[in-house]
Amino acid sequence: MRDEVLPAEATYASQRAQGDLHDPPPVLEELKSRAKQLGLWNTFLPAESGLTQLEYAPIAELAGWSLELGPEAINGAAPDTGNMELLHLVGTPQQQRDWLEPLLDGRVRSAFAMTEPDVASSDATNIRTSIERDGDTYVINGRKWWTSGAMDPRCQVLVVMGRTHPDAETHRQQSMVLVPTDTPGVRIVRDLPVFGHHDQHGHALVEFTDVRVPVTNLLGDEGGGFAAAQMRLGPGRIHHCMRALGAAERALALLVARATSRVAFGGPLSDQGVVQQQIAESRLEITQARLICHQACQVIDTEGNRAARHLVAMAKVAVPRAATRVIDRAIQVHGGAGMTDVTPLSAMYAWHRAMRLFDGPDEVHLRSLARTELGSTPELPPGVIRIPQ
Repeated sequence: MRDEVLPAEATYASQRAQGDLHDPPPVLEELKSRAKQLGLWNTFLPAESGLTQLEYAPIAELAGWSLELGPEAINGAAPDTGNMELLHLVGTPQQQRDWLEPLLDGRVRSAFAMTEPDVASSDATNIRTSIERDGDTYVINGRKWWTSGAMDPRCQVLVVMGRTHPDAETHRQQSMVLVPTDTPGVRIVRDLPVFGHHDQHGHALVEFTDVRVPVTNLLGDEGGGFAAAQMRLGPGRIHHCMRALGAAERALALLVARATSRVAFGGPLSDQGVVQQQIAESRLEITQARLICHQACQVIDTEGNRAARHLVAMAKVAVPRAATRVIDRAIQVHGGAGMTDVTPLSAMYAWHRAMRLFDGPDEVHLRSLARTELGSTPELPPGVIRIPQ
């Protein structure tokens, strides 16, 4: 990261400026090739790397220092990691040969199409895209957005979630199917910018009009889409948190560098008590957030994803909150420079503020945590809750 990835950021920005908005800059392939040589490849997947989630956490955090380059350089970028985990867990041997192997090799990219513009997709049971069986094919109709990765010309397959059984029990109505991007009826309409910033891989609005795929493209079981989504999003959420900790650390490093080098009112900004407090609060919040993230990883490793779901929810709320606060303080200390592309801070803030919405907004996770707490807190003896008279 220090010797090769961070120095390549200027090259990446220059190549993006010279090419098409969503074309992958050539420097990405150079970094991927180097990572393979160093054995830093597919570290996110225990079956490939032999690492636990807790062992992977500091690797993902370091990659998160350079969000546009670091994760992809080690083949650990969303949404591919989540899609690869899903294919690894529930994909058929043929699906794994067709899609998992080229994804693991870094030859193609993928996208995950779940969120819809016409319904509140924070509740995945709202999804209205239809997947109807017609003989040996599925026919798909609907609209998706925030389909991250779909604008990248290397994206060759979409994991699409839709309703196969609209009359079934609520959590058994949905299924997932694999849809190659060149399938007739698939229309990638446009990219959705994040606070005005267009990511290289894009966040696409996608339309599906009478899209036909073979029934063998079903991912997992019919009616098992909701369960598969939770299976995919759990590890995906904790990986986002790992990377966000890296961004927070970079922001704090930038804050400290600026505070110690910038002179105002007769001395460096770091002499100001208010700036010292901002630095101290930032360190405190990053460390607290990291401990929640690592505890969630430990439980995933020892007890499984389901046992860790509430810790993952805590991390998904706590880490982006901490990251955005630290990045915001760094922007403030940088003054006007912090809001421009002279520093990476504005782009970092945009992404990590968006993180409080994607993979479930804060409010959904807080609701889940509150329900658990209300249902599990032991009854207290009367003397503990009453003030003695």
